[in-house]
Amino acid sequence: MSRNYLLFIVVAMFSACVNVASLRERNLHADTLASDHGWQRLQVPAGKFNLMAYVPKSTAHADVLTVYIEGDGLAWLSGSQPSENPTPIHPVGLELALHHPRGAAAYLARPCQYVELDTETGCSRAYWTGLRFSPEVVEASDEAVGVLKQRFGAARLVLVGYSGGGAVAALVAARRSDVIYLVSVAGNLDHRAWTEQHQLSPLSGSLNPADIWERLAGVPQLLLVGEDDRVVGRPIADSYASRFPPGHRPEIESVPGFDHECCWAKEWNKLLAAHPAVINHLQ
Repeated sequence: MSRNYLLFIVVAMFSACVNVASLRERNLHADTLASDHGWQRLQVPAGKFNLMAYVPKSTAHADVLTVYIEGDGLAWLSGSQPSENPTPIHPVGLELALHHPRGAAAYLARPCQYVELDTETGCSRAYWTGLRFSPEVVEASDEAVGVLKQRFGAARLVLVGYSGGGAVAALVAARRSDVIYLVSVAGNLDHRAWTEQHQLSPLSGSLNPADIWERLAGVPQLLLVGEDDRVVGRPIADSYASRFPPGHRPEIESVPGFDHECCWAKEWNKLLAAHPAVINHLQ
């Protein structure tokens, strides 16, 4: 089976649709979801990017802020054709943020998502393909997390990353000393193992969380994986966790009936309620 064909399979599972919604429709969908929950869009200049965030319209001071980081979005249209804009069709990370059960929360998109790329000189297709976890992406995300933390007056952070956002959350946590919990949801925490599993070209130029596990050894972690996830499944979480010494490995939970997109947001409160250690850190 060819590498391109395997990539097409993975892409198809990520996009899960034939007719791709326009950028305007994707933006409107996210804005509507946020508005329905009393949240609003916020642009955060960070590094070479203008990152898009969503925050509650009414922001109160909070000691702990939970920041949800979006997945890779619509990175590819086919096995050989990157998309023109990586804004997600189904923003699972945003849906998780809007279902946050306790305490203050904010949502952070990935570079080049939710923006008109003809006005964003820092964006190129490399930043949602091979460079999706590059140093400049991680630095910008880290800076944006700091801006959100300051906006809420928070002292500590919980980071939640969905899919590729799990990698970004881990890489950001490795740079900071104020992250008290890291939660990965279907997270791509070892992209080298992921590309090998799917026989894809390596993500050259991207940092790999599994390679810097020592910087994360002191951060409590929960890795949630869907038992039916054929995109970023249990083997990737196991590969990442295996880097840690026995007795210090992150907790991994495989959730029956869940795949890469279903049914994280719908069951988010119930999933977190089953993990008091996480809940107790939210405020």
